[in-house]
Amino acid sequence: MSGPLRGLKVLDLSRILSGPFCTMILADLGAEVVKIEETENGDPARGSGPFLDGESSYFMSLNRNKKSVTIDLSKDEGRKLLLDMVEKADVLVENFRPGTMEKFGLEYETLKSRNARLIYASITGFGHEGPYALRPALDVIIQGMGGIMSLTGEPGRPPVRPGSSYADIVAGMFACIGLLSALREREQSGRGQFLDISMLDSQVAVLENAFARYFATGEIPGPLGTRHPVFSPFQAFQTADGYIVIALIGGDRNQWALFCSALGLMELIDDERYQTGWSRTENYVLLEPRLGEALKKKTTLEWIKELTELGIPCGPINNIAQVAEDPQIKHRNMIIEIDHPKLKKVKAVNTPLRFSRTKPEIKESSPGLGQHTDRILREWLGLTGEEISKLRGRKVI
Repeated sequence: MSGPLRGLKVLDLSRILSGPFCTMILADLGAEVVKIEETENGDPARGSGPFLDGESSYFMSLNRNKKSVTIDLSKDEGRKLLLDMVEKADVLVENFRPGTMEKFGLEYETLKSRNARLIYASITGFGHEGPYALRPALDVIIQGMGGIMSLTGEPGRPPVRPGSSYADIVAGMFACIGLLSALREREQSGRGQFLDISMLDSQVAVLENAFARYFATGEIPGPLGTRHPVFSPFQAFQTADGYIVIALIGGDRNQWALFCSALGLMELIDDERYQTGWSRTENYVLLEPRLGEALKKKTTLEWIKELTELGIPCGPINNIAQVAEDPQIKHRNMIIEIDHPKLKKVKAVNTPLRFSRTKPEIKESSPGLGQHTDRILREWLGLTGEEISKLRGRKVI
């Protein structure tokens, strides 16, 4: 790997989404990520469809560039192997419920005694402290409890889950940020540390101005469809053949005048009710029907061409197939083909990170279960082929 994290060794005990998303970022950036899996079935995500020739597309989307090692942590020999690997590692990531690693005798204090420089990230639903700490939590539970579902959807309609696993992914990204920060601090102190990443905390942290508006006004924010709570127009509108997203921010009267002119609504330009983004929001019940009717008179592409030439921020609402074929996405090489041990080549989404020198590389798709067990035990621990065969015979690996 040529990425900026080359040389970094990561033990990945995480499963499903939040942890694997975090460690995938590290792997894309050049870290050697060794995924520790159960000996029989591995990461439960391997059983999630849809499948390509028996291989989980979901699993592949989160575990590229990693090496798979199978270890039975319920066995003393298995735990010893992991502890020996900890001595060689820089980072360990897990997303078990609090108390699980303690049951294995692999809690942070034990690992720290073997490697004081280890940075250990634990991603859980609610964190390791507090009244909810031991509750089970999946993405939709945290989305509901964290507030995002109360802000998503149309006014007067039931709550809506965003179309991505928002709570898992945000927690994985915060875990990655925390790990990189701890690695930087370790350069100065020489010491590792424990990171307690809560999905619920992470969800609350990214609700941009929802809490700020609530604290300022005492009003509880609710769903607004595609609208912005402060700026208007800032939403999706229907056109003659589909939808367009338009976003005007603040009090740029020149932009507002150009927009009104394009829509043939000259009388709105100097209307005192519509001079700023906030005043337009306050009077949006009156404004929205006027804009909506005008925008239905042309197609999405016609409006995009005209408004873009005027400097008005706008764009289409693409489905996933359209995104994959978008010329900007293609130019940025965001859809790639990578090698897979069984499927030969698979399409995948590229990393969005671009560096001028230390270019991230995505060389391989997700590994087969236990594909790298022998190699990693030889390279990290110096075990011989005979020793590895005996471990396999005793079903430790």
